[in-house]
Amino acid sequence: MTSPSSQATSVRVAFLGLGVMGYPMAGHLQRAGHQVTVYNRTAAKAQQWAKAYGGAAAATPAEAVRDADIVAACVGNDDDLRSIVLGEHGAFAGMKADTVFVDHTTASADVARELYAVARAKGLHFVDAPVSGGEAGAKNGVLTIMCGGDAPAFDRVAPTLGAYGRAVTRVGEAGAGQIAKMVNQICIAGLVQGLSEAINFGQCAGLDMPLVLDVINKGAAASWQMDNRGQTMIDGKFDFGFAVDWMRKDLGLCLAEAQRNGVSLPVTALIDQFYGDVQALGGSRWDTSSLIHRLRVLSGKA
Repeated sequence: MTSPSSQATSVRVAFLGLGVMGYPMAGHLQRAGHQVTVYNRTAAKAQQWAKAYGGAAAATPAEAVRDADIVAACVGNDDDLRSIVLGEHGAFAGMKADTVFVDHTTASADVARELYAVARAKGLHFVDAPVSGGEAGAKNGVLTIMCGGDAPAFDRVAPTLGAYGRAVTRVGEAGAGQIAKMVNQICIAGLVQGLSEAINFGQCAGLDMPLVLDVINKGAAASWQMDNRGQTMIDGKFDFGFAVDWMRKDLGLCLAEAQRNGVSLPVTALIDQFYGDVQALGGSRWDTSSLIHRLRVLSGKA
């Protein structure tokens, strides 16, 4: 079930969390004609956003959501999410009855189901809606959004999410969006490791790898990673995109969910260890394509 194609009408939106993703996402909402109020743990960042985009800033999540028709959030992890949602100053304490909370955090399926249950008990709605596309996707407003939750709540918010989502799709009930994001990260990890091995192998054999990638990218080996990261991996540039620290967080969620479900993820577990090696090499904030640096170190080519 995908988002309606109709133009979203102007609504009042609260956006909680202004990191590298949330900052431009909230900006797209304001530019689309919505009335946006933001909250950020570092208040100066919220004030900076309000000055840049013309929206409003609030001191607490509860204050930010008070008049909102839709509440969206994008924070770091399960604990960060609970901290802005629950408690006296949390979003659920300030939201009007029947309001929808949309969570763009990449978090566990368990916390999504937990907060969905709390929301429903309070007469609210909760949609877990993690995103794919990275910082560039957020800045350009072309994210892929995977949603879990009740269909009527999804239908209400989907047109508004189109301000920064190229594809907005409901994939199932509460928690399903987070599981879909885990599937996404498992795929990416395998693709990046394979591309890293291929490029390192070809370079060590003396091939002209830009030429080789151009050739094979016209065949069955083609991928987004090859299109967008192949040349930068050849050049050893890792100062953009999605950081290794965040990928390890995400893969940890995948492995924990797999353990609960009795599913084997042997390659994912191994690549998670490889990312640990990249962290040990000083690459915690490097882009995830930095897996190739580890191989170059092992090959004596770094």
